[in-house]
Amino acid sequence: MRLPITAHTSRLWRIHEVAPDFKVEDVWLLRTPGGVEEFPRLVSQFASDDWPHGAPFIVRLLWQARWSLGAVLGWDRKESSIGFRVPSLRDRLPADLRDAPSGPEFEPFAPLYQLEHEWAAELANRTVHTVIHIGWVPDGSGRYRGQMTALVQPNGLLGRAYMTAIKPLRYLIVYPVLVRRIEREWMEPAATRSHGSGIPALPPSKRASRHGDPRDV
Repeated sequence: MRLPITAHTSRLWRIHEVAPDFKVEDVWLLRTPGGVEEFPRLVSQFASDDWPHGAPFIVRLLWQARWSLGAVLGWDRKESSIGFRVPSLRDRLPADLRDAPSGPEFEPFAPLYQLEHEWAAELANRTVHTVIHIGWVPDGSGRYRGQMTALVQPNGLLGRAYMTAIKPLRYLIVYPVLVRRIEREWMEPAATRSHGSGIPALPPSKRASRHGDPRDV
């Protein structure tokens, strides 16, 4: 379920001090009920998915279209990535976050930090510099559930036009399918649970590099 922007901005997340110039683009509730100690499980699941494998045909078609368009227009080249077009947000981290665990690797996103209730990672290409943020939020009953937020800094007119163009697809197709997948796998018995249900993994031919991936939201 999509949440209002204030569901993110009203909470004292550390990402606010790291990326104050980023726009909060999307906030999604994850029905992943658990205890306070289960947040690392959610992060691990989120980072190890093979999305969009197994997703409906329309989602896989949209994903492939974005890859193809990015290849033609050069959106995902190395010179547009973290450390090239834009500096890493790790350069902004205060000392305590810089010394904290960064969390699991899941290329092409670069993890920033992982805390008891919060985890963030970044990615840049020619269209945007983006942060994916996962929080572990009290549900009012003594339990917790996940919350997924996308923060973006569009790259000029191209980035703003791109974000506007894909908004209907994100809201109506991609994110709803992704959220349901995360929730479904979270509720699976441990004996049958596969790895992950979150950020899409690179196609096999591109998993060796962080560069050249369209997953900017």
